[in-house]
Amino acid sequence: DKSFFDSANAGMKLIKEELGCETTVIEMGFDNTVWETTLYEVSDQDWDIIIVGTYQMQEVLEKVALEYPDKKYIIFDSSVTYDAADYSNVYSISFKQNEASYLAGALAAMIAADDSLPLSNGEKMISVVAAMDIPVLNDFIVGYIQGAVDTVPETKVAISYIGDFNDTAKAKDLAKAQFKLGSCVSFNVAAQAGLGMIEAAAEEQKYAIGVDADQAMALAESQPAQSEVIATSVLKNIDQVLLLSVKRHIAGELPYGQEEALGMEENAVGLAVNEVYEGIATDEMKAKAEELEAKIKSGEIKVNSAFAMSDDEIKEVKDKAAP
Repeated sequence: DKSFFDSANAGMKLIKEELGCETTVIEMGFDNTVWETTLYEVSDQDWDIIIVGTYQMQEVLEKVALEYPDKKYIIFDSSVTYDAADYSNVYSISFKQNEASYLAGALAAMIAADDSLPLSNGEKMISVVAAMDIPVLNDFIVGYIQGAVDTVPETKVAISYIGDFNDTAKAKDLAKAQFKLGSCVSFNVAAQAGLGMIEAAAEEQKYAIGVDADQAMALAESQPAQSEVIATSVLKNIDQVLLLSVKRHIAGELPYGQEEALGMEENAVGLAVNEVYEGIATDEMKAKAEELEAKIKSGEIKVNSAFAMSDDEIKEVKDKAAP
């Protein structure tokens, strides 16, 4: 997917190369009817740690982990419900994606307001193509909106939901509609499906912001025209976090039985800085992004989180910024 799961796969490679562990990666695809059976099969095997990813595996893991109390599980980008049962064999990793999204929103707003940039129109309008209307994705969105309007007041943010994580064609259509509305920067919050948004940005000569991994570099060889319009990507450093988690397991320091939320302070999230970013962002934009990052790390800037907001509060944030 050139983002979320590729980053996790890179983490497994690091675990093998740097720690000398035996690893295997199982791709289960989009057919969720096979996920539970697969997790049972793997749990019957002689693995020391079983790693699963994202909210879609939460319920499956909650069921299986209880039946294998002697197995150790790690779930990333989600958490089991610890107060519902004894999940002392599960370590949950969540990411403060709202913090990195704040920086992305700030950068997008500055790009949209600067009509001296070749693909900008100066209309102070940006957008998001998201997979689904769910808390973890809304956490990206509320941070993105906050960063945009804090940095460039009166910035408008158009939001479109695809309905799943794999419909690239629909993502492309939604992005093209946003660009026609006036957006000149769209943010991919849709993993695999979001590749359609990036394709639309290249065709319409607009800017894109990638997600989870450095999508400009991931697409540089296979899709250079798409790579060149990706101003930055909101990184979830899943590879480094998984490597660190296994290191902590080996040292006997991984806190199974609880969830940890990792953000900028732990280098778990951030913005991709690469040759494309260096070519698009002005010196003023780069300096502002660095300033905002330092303020988030120090606690001077508190970034809103969808996980701490009601549905009505999230809707209010979206509606206030809507074009």
